Amino acid sequence: MAGTDTLITRADFAGLATRDLARSVEFYGGALGLPISAHVPERNYAEFETGNLTLSLYNPKSFGGEFHTNANAIALHVEDMESARATLAERGVEFEGDTFDTGVCFMSFFKDPDGNALMLHHRYAPRT
Repeated sequence: MAGTDTLITRADFAGLATRDLARSVEFYGGALGLPISAHVPERNYAEFETGNLTLSLYNPKSFGGEFHTNANAIALHVEDMESARATLAERGVEFEGDTFDTGVCFMSFFKDPDGNALMLHHRYAPRT
């Protein structure tokens, strides 16, 4: 390593492409209940806060890019998997199978309306 100073101190945001910003705003703000911190419809852009990572939604076609979904699930922490999953199911979120128990955490997979992979996550075992 070339030095002891940490250059990167955190992740600021994760970008998620959308084809329909209004639909995504309703999903992330309504169904998931995340607070919106930026919304610029004329620029096809919105941000939602998770507590430690901003989810940045954008329409790539609005600046000449191509639409691609994120196939690697962003893990959204919940304290009570069963309750959170039931609440989101009531709000129309469709889960992909049952909750998965890895032996250290619970994971419940789902997708946003554009097909971006997400999961509810709860770690129940201490880190070793």
